[in-house]
Amino acid sequence: MPESPELRTPAAHDELGAGVVKRSTRLADGRELFYYDDPGTTLGPDRRVDARTLDPRPETATMRQDALTGDWITFATKRQNRVMLPSADADPLAPQTADNPSEIPSAYDVAVFENRSPAFGPALAEAVGTAPAADDAPRGLDDLAELGLGRTRTSVGRCEVVCFSPAHEGSFGTQSVTRARTVIEAWADRTAALSALPGIQQVFPFENRGEAIGVTLPHPHGQIYAYPYITPRTGRLLDAIDRAGSDLLARVLDFERASERVVLQGEHWTAYVPFAARWPLEVHLVPHRHVPDFAALSDAERDELAPLYLRLLRGVDALYGTPTPYIAAWHQAPVHAGRDSVRMRLELTSPRRAADKLKFLAGSESAMAAWTAEILPEQSAERLREAVASISPDLT
Repeated sequence: MPESPELRTPAAHDELGAGVVKRSTRLADGRELFYYDDPGTTLGPDRRVDARTLDPRPETATMRQDALTGDWITFATKRQNRVMLPSADADPLAPQTADNPSEIPSAYDVAVFENRSPAFGPALAEAVGTAPAADDAPRGLDDLAELGLGRTRTSVGRCEVVCFSPAHEGSFGTQSVTRARTVIEAWADRTAALSALPGIQQVFPFENRGEAIGVTLPHPHGQIYAYPYITPRTGRLLDAIDRAGSDLLARVLDFERASERVVLQGEHWTAYVPFAARWPLEVHLVPHRHVPDFAALSDAERDELAPLYLRLLRGVDALYGTPTPYIAAWHQAPVHAGRDSVRMRLELTSPRRAADKLKFLAGSESAMAAWTAEILPEQSAERLREAVASISPDLT
């Protein structure tokens, strides 16, 4: 798909923080696409039109309730045929070329678009833009909390892909400080936008890294899920807060900051290995101020997060001779519950317990959620501190 003037159009744009510019457009099948331009970008203001002929979007999936736990399970059968580890010339997240009709028409710094085969959506609880209203959307949290046999609801919501770079390989940790700051601005912008959609109860940005985690694309990218329910993990946290008090997470942070498990800290953030870490490699990154989500972070908190998070990720990679597989999960407060008590935090976990060994979740962990850990958190924190200290101060 060669560059040609007739395939170019000005994109609506917004000025965000840190000099980031957001440009909005749509793909050929109506999905939203957002470009987030770095400050000082070399890209021009125009973006190419997506001239592909695409099949209609799949029907929104259905979720079924497990009557034994109350959990809701989404059955997104269209996700069975996802692309698996493509070569660079067939990368679906690279800018389009004549030989590669990928998902992103133009050159970009950071790009965010609606997933083509989502676990949630494209239907919403109410029609918005090109997103239709679902026939059997959840009727609020009380409806979802009821227990019964054979209960189903439409899996309303939104799933988005966040491309950190146009490069074929890499991760968040391989980006520059400037690019990391652009991604943080994108996370904040999308958190606010997705939280405002009808029926959304929680917004979850995350990055899966490495084939050991199950990653199917080597392209540096993450995802954002906008759920129609409060996730089970957050539900357990809300229960703990009800029992222990609304300041539970503030007290946990104070407890960890006074321990030998601190890995890295700044003026606004602290990273630590938690007292009861489940995984061989587990580190949490928490803001000092109570902040429910990315959208509520101040400019100063976002500015410090970019280099601090990069140092942490590069330290994680310095533990062994090869890149470390991980899940970087940004837990945020639910949209309509716990805003004053649930503090946003990163929980980065890896199953890697040695250079050539992984921890597999076998009988006790998988079947009973009863964990056994092989590495003391204090020892893990010491190794991580040494690894982070080995990272050059120059993060460009």
